[in-house]
Amino acid sequence: MVERRRLERFELAVPASLQVISGTGDREQEFINLLTKNVCAGGAYFYTDHPLPENTLVKIDLVLSIERLKKIKGKQAQIKVKGQVIRSEPNGMAICFDPEYS
Repeated sequence: MVERRRLERFELAVPASLQVISGTGDREQEFINLLTKNVCAGGAYFYTDHPLPENTLVKIDLVLSIERLKKIKGKQAQIKVKGQVIRSEPNGMAICFDPEYS
């Protein structure tokens, strides 16, 4: 299998909160707490037994522990992005981040 990814992907379990903003009707505005399986600048894969349908739009808050990254205790960085579910599987889903990071 040929690797087609242009961006380097990192195997990281990062806590995230997703808010459904469109595409699922009854689940809109729902908040879901998940962990990433891997992350790159263009998106992330999230473990879940209840993946959202493809094309669902979401807001994502990723919480990165600076303690883990830089050994500075008691600090964390929060990254807020919008994205769209591009692949849904039985044990997870891939979300592409909005390139505008709005």
